[in-house]
Amino acid sequence: MLWLLLLQVWASCLWMGHGEVVPSFANTCNQFFYQNMPATKGLEPQKPAWICQTFQNQRFFATLYDRKERIPVYSAYIYQATTGRRVTPEWMVEPQLIHNNLPCDMKTEKTLREIYSVSQDDISKNQSVYQDYLNLTDLSRGHLNPAAHHNTQEGRNATFTLTNIVPQNTALNNGAWNLYEAKTVPKKSKDCQTTYAIVGAVPGDSYISQNRVNVPSHIWASACCKTNNTTIAWGAIAENNKDKIQVLSLGDLEKQLAELYSRGSVSLFHADCPRT
Repeated sequence: MLWLLLLQVWASCLWMGHGEVVPSFANTCNQFFYQNMPATKGLEPQKPAWICQTFQNQRFFATLYDRKERIPVYSAYIYQATTGRRVTPEWMVEPQLIHNNLPCDMKTEKTLREIYSVSQDDISKNQSVYQDYLNLTDLSRGHLNPAAHHNTQEGRNATFTLTNIVPQNTALNNGAWNLYEAKTVPKKSKDCQTTYAIVGAVPGDSYISQNRVNVPSHIWASACCKTNNTTIAWGAIAENNKDKIQVLSLGDLEKQLAELYSRGSVSLFHADCPRT
């Protein structure tokens, strides 16, 4: 019956227009970017995957993923203020990083093994898995797109995919970065109509899980929005071994990222977003 299940999955993805690992964000899940314009190629890794992050047949955010380093380059989402209680679901992975005939929706590793007969080796080939993040020292699972920036339980659950996670310094994750997510973003967004956020990680020189998963050297964030009177934007960056974060202009962040990635110029948002 597995072939029938896979046929149903394929038909479902076809009905939606395409699978959720897509050729690019243009005309797919560009609704998560300001003015529908994705970030430029200056961030693009050697082995990229463009993921329209889908949970229960609904898209919640977009992730540019690095298959080689097994971490996201960035996740792009729309910030939604919430006071909802955080409930931690089971961690999920992206089935279509395994094969494009697998479900559009993110799934748990157990579901892929038991329902879709996918081997654990195949699951872990192009992405990190739950086992990679066990027994870490001074590192923890760091969300790029945080659960607390979504106002529904489904939206919060969707952030618990390992394609949205990097090994983040625990002190930073629980300290300055948490304050940025919980205090700085709501404060800066208070007059915004819609806040578009892109949060990313710069690959570093060290790894976890027997060199499977890269430990970023820096974690960064950016946002752009329209208020009633103007358009505002900002950036933030932190070294991933210190509990310290720098909030800076969007232009200064883009310049730093161009130097850190060394992949060309970086433009995170549409030209309407101020760089100063």
